[in-house]
Amino acid sequence: MGVISIKYIKSDIDVRGKTLNKLKMTKVKRFVFNPFQVNTYVVSNKTSQCVIVDGGCSNENELKILKNYISANGLMPVLLLNTHAHIDHIIGNYDICDTFKIPLAAHPDSVKFMKVSKDYASVFGLEMKNVKEIDIFLSEKEPITFGNTVLHVLDTPGHADGSTCFYNKDDDYVITGDVLFFQSIGRTDLDTGDYDKLQKSIWTKLFALPDKTVVYPGHGPETTIGYEKVNNPFVSLG
Repeated sequence: MGVISIKYIKSDIDVRGKTLNKLKMTKVKRFVFNPFQVNTYVVSNKTSQCVIVDGGCSNENELKILKNYISANGLMPVLLLNTHAHIDHIIGNYDICDTFKIPLAAHPDSVKFMKVSKDYASVFGLEMKNVKEIDIFLSEKEPITFGNTVLHVLDTPGHADGSTCFYNKDDDYVITGDVLFFQSIGRTDLDTGDYDKLQKSIWTKLFALPDKTVVYPGHGPETTIGYEKVNNPFVSLG
């Protein structure tokens, strides 16, 4: 592969009142899918390779929206990542992997949720015909690399066993799943949820990141680590 050139890309995302204009190596595109309003992300770079984070597509129309974006931008998906394996984040795993012929990567502790995902889908009125098995087990020791992009895996249990976040140091952003939201945190009353673990994950893994780091959560709008340190009533420093 040849030398990767980098150009200035203007970002108009307003993150808690601050417009970001910086040198960016990757682009993060957000889609909101299924009745739970899950954020599915496409992370792409100058090589045109991309990864998809959290397969939230729950029907053919949502899958088509994802396909159209990838096709229109000439992108080549190489991997589907799960931040965790609650049904709203994995409902489209099989169809996405089958459509783009890509493997699924998730934490090994997500397996137990995958095994019962069809049952959970039916409880919430969702149809899940097939369950995609995990092809690659994620580990903090092994960053995810595609093209010129590196995503560092952060183990962040508490919302659910197997919860992980994906941190890109070059562009200062982290995809947090349901660990940290704008002025909120993930619920801990579901199976394997643990409030103390979640607090520890946020304090030791996420709040250790630079304040300017942009947070792309599993639901809701973007925020920053610095903003949440001061303004998040569940874990703030204020």
